[in-house]
Amino acid sequence: MKRAAFILASLALTACPKKEEALTLAEARSALEEAGASSSAENLTAASVDISTSFTLGAAVEQAADEIRTFIQSQLPCAEISLEGRTLTVEYGVNPGNCTYRGHQFSGSHSITVTRNDGGQVIVDHEWTDFSNGVVELDGTAHVAWDFDAESRRVEHLTNWTHLASGRTGQGSGDRTQTLLEGGLAEGIRVDGVRSWKGQRGQWDLGIDGVEWRWADPVPQAGTYTLSTPFDKTVSMSFSRVDADTIEVTVSGPKKSFSFTVSKLGVVSDS
Repeated sequence: MKRAAFILASLALTACPKKEEALTLAEARSALEEAGASSSAENLTAASVDISTSFTLGAAVEQAADEIRTFIQSQLPCAEISLEGRTLTVEYGVNPGNCTYRGHQFSGSHSITVTRNDGGQVIVDHEWTDFSNGVVELDGTAHVAWDFDAESRRVEHLTNWTHLASGRTGQGSGDRTQTLLEGGLAEGIRVDGVRSWKGQRGQWDLGIDGVEWRWADPVPQAGTYTLSTPFDKTVSMSFSRVDADTIEVTVSGPKKSFSFTVSKLGVVSDS
């Protein structure tokens, strides 16, 4: 009888759910810094994709590629550009002159292929090699398709990136839909979708809901991230603009929330 009671007590203890530990300040900061590093890579590729959008819809793919070359030359005289058929190869920083676009100073190599350009669909494929803006450096590819009825574009990417200041690295993929902010393309984009990457600490999975990006900012100015972390806690991040140079980020997880401010230079401070 005593043995049976002992076994039942042991089973009861085993069945008790593990107590969820509260989110710590260190974990909240780590999650914000990791998401910020990944977002910096996304923002760089978004600006790079944007530079390849100036061409005549419905024209032959070779003509569209030639029009993209003309536009890049007008914006970034630093670039050495070669064109073969429907594919451009761009080497940034080879020539003197401006190399900055949407607040990013480009270096490295960028290949752009106009895969399709007709009334039904426009598809442009990208490949980056040692591509950088001085904040992040990355290699990878993206497949970009436009939906003109919805005034949006879908971006599917595979990249390896390094955040230069922190040394954080990521290898992963994403599938996002991008639309324009109220101020138009010159202001920035709204993003919805997902990103996943593997870093030094493990796997990170990010849900993106109504996130608003200005080109020059290191983090979004509005919207929500939901981030699954390698330390077995899911956190949410909400963003709000404080002033022209500062964004407040609230990181919420199990039992705790923490607020931080992020400067235009990407400096994170406890709020």
